Amino acid sequence: MTESLAQALDRAGNPVELLRNQNWPAFTFPVAPEFTNWRDEQRAWSTTVAVMDQSHHMTQLFLDGADLIPLLGSISPNTFATFRPGVAKQLISVNKDGYVIGDGILFYNSEGPEGLVLIGHHILIDWVRYNVEKAQAEGKDVRSRLEANSHMRQGPPTFYRYQLQGPKADEVMEKLFGGPAPELKFFHIGDFEIAGRPVKGLRHGMAGQPGFEFYGPWEDNEIIMDALMSAGEEFGIRRVGAKAYSSSPLESGWVPTPFPAIFDEDFAEYREWLPAARAGSVAGSLHSDDIHDFYMTPYDLGLGRSVKFDHEFHGRAALEKHAESPRRRKVTLLWNADDVAAVVKSQVEPGTPAKFLDFPKARYGLYQMDEVRKDGKLVGISTDAGYVAHDQLYMSLATLDVDVQDGDEVEVVWGEDPISRKDSVDAVHRQVNIRATVAPAPYHDYARTVYRSDQ
Repeated sequence: MTESLAQALDRAGNPVELLRNQNWPAFTFPVAPEFTNWRDEQRAWSTTVAVMDQSHHMTQLFLDGADLIPLLGSISPNTFATFRPGVAKQLISVNKDGYVIGDGILFYNSEGPEGLVLIGHHILIDWVRYNVEKAQAEGKDVRSRLEANSHMRQGPPTFYRYQLQGPKADEVMEKLFGGPAPELKFFHIGDFEIAGRPVKGLRHGMAGQPGFEFYGPWEDNEIIMDALMSAGEEFGIRRVGAKAYSSSPLESGWVPTPFPAIFDEDFAEYREWLPAARAGSVAGSLHSDDIHDFYMTPYDLGLGRSVKFDHEFHGRAALEKHAESPRRRKVTLLWNADDVAAVVKSQVEPGTPAKFLDFPKARYGLYQMDEVRKDGKLVGISTDAGYVAHDQLYMSLATLDVDVQDGDEVEVVWGEDPISRKDSVDAVHRQVNIRATVAPAPYHDYARTVYRSDQ
């Protein structure tokens, strides 16, 4: 019998204790780790053009029904007033106190069966699935179909998904389409043809560069990939492997797995429904017995632009208060090169090493939560961490108290004390403090002008 999250919490006695010690399998994107080498693949989306294969690593939830939009509106601060076919949005959800459950991209492809699809990590998708099942039990017209990622699913996905990104992406598209790149508003979806096959394309940007996400039926996947690579050959196109792709959120400024605020009374029934194994694991130096110290608002994560108070939704009253006085903001932390080098050096010299620092990504739990301190005081949480070859910088995304300014120096506490029991953490290591400079998120202009000129 599968243990529910509610049962696991009864056994562990405390959600922090449960999640700090619960195993979460090491996650690799189900594509080749490298097609050339991950450093050059990272540089391609900043200097030339890159193709990122998103067909396999995300969970998809296909949705439809006359009552679907009202249902989504009731659990999300996003507005649906103008939502229609041909548009996508970054969907978020919050608990009764206005803290984030998760986020994902909601595509409105068409009216009719499975016309909408929510794509992302399973965290938000599970909450939406639960609410769909409740609505169905109440006789509402709403349906869903879960498509797990390629680690967990048998057979191919419904769609291929290829991102074309980089400063030369428009030139590649001009060659693909035999004319100017399509004029499409940000987060709008267009219908195109590539190599004689119908293709949908979402206009957006990843890693700070403009581009498109093309998608269509899986049976066309090889034809479309070959066409993209052929059109991009003269522009130095690179396929991006799993290693490089995993670091792209550092440049785009997107926190991929915010800690889900699902441990209060309003989520009691949900915890009985949710398998404990899907709750994930916490890694990092943030150590508190109070689960609320791990919660974040949309404003803490730079998601405030998605919040609209034009409808009633779960958590609205609390979120309105957060909106009046945000306590934290999303930033990039540019890690001190000497301190990073010292962590690496500790692995090859006598004594207890610092917690291993992987390249290009250093996350060792589903939710990476490291303390950030300034003058000895806790001022925030560092989340995703890793290395960006184009700028030769180690960095992390963080949420910091609003009075911490760009350019300030802080310290990231790296490593666990006490060391948790999950398999992904080094059983022997010591905590160290890594100095970091506060920068905007996304960081590009700051890192390439202000920060570098100060070094």
